[in-house]
Amino acid sequence: MGMEMTTVNFENYITKLKEWGICILIPTYNNQKTLRRVLDGVLEYSTDVIVVNDGSTDETLLILNAYRDEITIIDLPVNQGKGYALRKGFEHAKKAGFSYAITIDSDGQHYPSDIPVFIDALEQAKNKELLLIGSRNMNQEGVPKKSSFGNKFSNFWFWFETGISLSDTQSGFRLYPLNKLSKRFYTRKFEFEIEVIVRAAWNEVEVKNVPIQVLYDNRERVSHFRPFRDFTRISILNTVLVCLLLLYIIPRNFLRSFKKKSFKTFITQDILGSQDTASVKALSIGLGTFIGLSPLWGLHSFLAIFLAIAFRLNKVLAFAFSNVSIPPMIPLIVYASLQLGYYMVPHGSQHILISEFSFTAISEHVWQYILGSFALAVMASFCLGSISFFVLSFTQKQK
Repeated sequence: MGMEMTTVNFENYITKLKEWGICILIPTYNNQKTLRRVLDGVLEYSTDVIVVNDGSTDETLLILNAYRDEITIIDLPVNQGKGYALRKGFEHAKKAGFSYAITIDSDGQHYPSDIPVFIDALEQAKNKELLLIGSRNMNQEGVPKKSSFGNKFSNFWFWFETGISLSDTQSGFRLYPLNKLSKRFYTRKFEFEIEVIVRAAWNEVEVKNVPIQVLYDNRERVSHFRPFRDFTRISILNTVLVCLLLLYIIPRNFLRSFKKKSFKTFITQDILGSQDTASVKALSIGLGTFIGLSPLWGLHSFLAIFLAIAFRLNKVLAFAFSNVSIPPMIPLIVYASLQLGYYMVPHGSQHILISEFSFTAISEHVWQYILGSFALAVMASFCLGSISFFVLSFTQKQK
């Protein structure tokens, strides 16, 4: 009876994969120990399997030859990198008319039996322009510490670049909406899997996690991730993505939002942030105050708006409080900074009296002023931010 139910389920999902236009894409490079097991598991669910052999030098080609009647094989003569292999697989899948591709690594860490998880999630989703990433339990026994750290590192930068919080952004077990992916990519190694999901999110594709199993077996699994070189590549990519975010994506989204809404709604929601929580508004006030009291003269307004956009805070509040250093207040702020700096510079500092306060005194004690101004900025922003939080929280409760 159990075998009969299993067969019915396999047939059910084979049909669903066909109906949704989903193929299975497997990039592989020198994974002879696990490749056969992965292929056998995948073929239980789908007959539309594309394997990209990325210049393997072990027995991979011999193994694939045994499956040539059941799968599509793309042979790359020289190893180009996982990202390049995926790109070639996507191109082939789109030309073949597929709408989605489920990618699964050939190193044996993923279970093909989790393929139905992606199908069920796609069927239940309201938005079918969906990119699903399998979420592994990185806290389970046997998971290498470097993998756990790398995943957290990647999760943080993905959140910073897209505003989407995920539990796993490095898993290679994914479902991609082929027609919604960017037409051109710039990376070809492991960093590609970050580029593709960030740019998909920027193109308004919904990116979500689905729970999957994971197996780390050091006796069979071969990882081609080179910690120093690949981590450097990923860091460079994140630097470029953050620059694109701040210089292009945020201004673009800002203009799109303006076009979609009435002027009144745009001012209320996007500029004044009427829907912001008390904590967001308080952080915005604290940020503006800190920048306004810092010694970064001439950059206060720019930095306040720039950082408020980057950290998704209230732009108007941050800008308004960054103007705390208006001309009448400047002498008081500078003098208070010099006094605080007196206690922070062990050598060469001077306790300056009001009668001695002048531009000469400032120029002669620049470090005293700079350190003091940052100290003043930290204290004032903390105090104003805290007071604002309690006042705003109380006001919202009253409403």
